[in-house]
Amino acid sequence: MKKTLFCLSAIAFAATTLSAGAADLPERIKKAGKLVIASQANYPPIAYKDPATGELMGLDIELGAAIAKELGLKVEYQETAFAQVFSSLTTGRADIAMVAISDTAERQKVVDFIDYMKTGPQFFTLQANAARIKTIADVCGTKVGASRNTNWPTQIAGWSKDNCEAKGKPAITVIGTEGSVDARTQLKTGRIDVAVQGSETLPYFQTMEANTYVLLGQPLFAQETGIPVSKNEPALRDAVLNALKNLQRNGVYDKLLAKYKLQESTMPAALNQGK
Repeated sequence: MKKTLFCLSAIAFAATTLSAGAADLPERIKKAGKLVIASQANYPPIAYKDPATGELMGLDIELGAAIAKELGLKVEYQETAFAQVFSSLTTGRADIAMVAISDTAERQKVVDFIDYMKTGPQFFTLQANAARIKTIADVCGTKVGASRNTNWPTQIAGWSKDNCEAKGKPAITVIGTEGSVDARTQLKTGRIDVAVQGSETLPYFQTMEANTYVLLGQPLFAQETGIPVSKNEPALRDAVLNALKNLQRNGVYDKLLAKYKLQESTMPAALNQGK
């Protein structure tokens, strides 16, 4: 598991000097002087690596640094496999996580979510398939791939029942993939006909791979993306929530979302809004 430490040059940090917003931080974090954030740098433009330098980039990377700065802390990104995110929070290996994770009622049994962005699963296909898969209605009867680490396969199956089978059309065959990269690979190799990915990421890939992908309809559902925090640390949760609200008030949040062309994903910071 790799760790990357980012020193925020904009702050003159001293371990004994915290901002007013950090007054109620857990003592262990005050002593450490840093906020450890679990991340997974494979989801542009949310979190990824510069191909030339290997430097971490993306909305979550910059927003996480801004939250830490607001709390008077340094920030350390800990690259963590998605499957290990919740255990990292429970055991204290990470303080919070920023891995473009959807807030759901089931996940709220384990952690609290600080929601900060609206997203949704989006059907898309290759331009090479566009002649036969023209609209979202044409997805019925196709093979659709989506990351098994998300709740999208279940949602796609539910959408198929309501929009395909209930109307006498053939059901979607849902294929669980190892992630969005695998879904796009399977799409390009013809193993699936349609893929599903977060609506917040697709404009980036349409720019990076011009004339490759075609979006089908609108996102299937609106979902809250959140920052999970262990339920054992409500003080940390509240401090991060207040820091994020400050960033929304002072315009930093809006500037970062605009930088990554995610203005349509904005939402007021709030706790546990996922259903």
